[in-house]
Amino acid sequence: MLRWILGGRGAQGAVEKSAALCIGEEQPKNCFTELQVLKGHFDIVRFLVQIDDFRLASAGDDGMVLVWNVETGERLVELRGHTQQITAMTSYPFIRGGKPHTGLITASSDRTLSLWDPDTGNRVQTVSDLQSSVRCLLVLHGADVWLSGGNELCVWNRDFQLQCKSVHHRDAGITAMVELPKNYIAAAMDKEIVIFKLNLSEVEMSVLAIRHLADHQDTIRALIGINDGLFASGSHNGELILWDAVDWTIQAYEFILWEEPAGDAQPEIRVGQQKQTDMSIQHLATDGELVVAAVGSGLYVYNAAMKTVVAYRKIAHDSDVLHTMLLDNGQVMSCSEDGSVRIWELQDLPLPAEPAPSGFFGMFGTFGRSGKQTGAPMKKLLDVSSLRSLELIGDLIGHSGAVQMFASFGEKGLVTCSADHLLIAWKDGERESQLRSLALFQKLEEMQGL
Repeated sequence: MLRWILGGRGAQGAVEKSAALCIGEEQPKNCFTELQVLKGHFDIVRFLVQIDDFRLASAGDDGMVLVWNVETGERLVELRGHTQQITAMTSYPFIRGGKPHTGLITASSDRTLSLWDPDTGNRVQTVSDLQSSVRCLLVLHGADVWLSGGNELCVWNRDFQLQCKSVHHRDAGITAMVELPKNYIAAAMDKEIVIFKLNLSEVEMSVLAIRHLADHQDTIRALIGINDGLFASGSHNGELILWDAVDWTIQAYEFILWEEPAGDAQPEIRVGQQKQTDMSIQHLATDGELVVAAVGSGLYVYNAAMKTVVAYRKIAHDSDVLHTMLLDNGQVMSCSEDGSVRIWELQDLPLPAEPAPSGFFGMFGTFGRSGKQTGAPMKKLLDVSSLRSLELIGDLIGHSGAVQMFASFGEKGLVTCSADHLLIAWKDGERESQLRSLALFQKLEEMQGL
């Protein structure tokens, strides 16, 4: 029904929807049957950060940070101060009046950093005149410091005082960071992952680059921590690498390239000549065991513990997938440049899968740089008896522009943000109906009591 209320969404370009992905208006496994449009931004909304169980912060190219009540859709606070677009945002614990509170750190193209109190709307701290724009932020809760990454990696204390920095004169700069054990940091910088050692025991804190991991052949687009022992990186040409978080050795190397099959055959993944956008890994998500990669317009699910493919779908959207997430119930969610948000379910195949044809994966399970090949990789069969399917069970239609990301609030719902300047809060229609009925009965009881 939402499709007709909100109007159809035309496919971008000349791309046509695949019939296999049109599930119609009846979506019995999709609980998000109600929505609420949240207006307030004047440009692309790129970031969503959860503050607590009820509040969410949004930010984007208009330089504003807006704080929302997810349950009511009320705009609580407007945080104004940046003069250019927001480039990074994260939550940050701070002390106010002797009590802990959750604040927000924002970075902007105006080369400033700010700490905001979402309760009062005040800007608590600010740093200006940075040497370059900050592209990523990382809070180290155990060390009581936080990091900013751009053309330089800076370490800051709770009072926004610069403790130390490491300067790198590169155009790309640091685009992503993850925390590793024993005060090490992994930072993505163009085609390399740089391992930094943060020395906290010295009189003066210091940060030093001690290792350069140059195993990617193209620009690194995504970097995430999987668990205490593993982290993962994905590149523009479809390389997915799993790294040991302690000794930084390669634990698994996957080169994901899609090939369109002839006829109605199941699509396969192999090494071959493809368009670069078909291969690019735009985003990685994990629940500590499974890793979901957004590869072009498709999805790829990998079991980090077993080092095996779980499921994949070459065409999950009409355009590039920008963000993915594994839900608590084991479902997968994705959003795309085509304006769609989709929910997927991992289902067992009806019949045992036969071994994939030669070339299903290139260099599957190779370890270390010595295992990489400069020429055409050798092809070998892979037993995919445990392969599952990604079945579309929900198609959330509401945005008219590219959906940048989403944030889940469990039973309270889901919030998406888009290039159309809007946020949409998606709600469980059955739950909302029950809450409204309960509120009505309570009001009637109060009136009878009077």
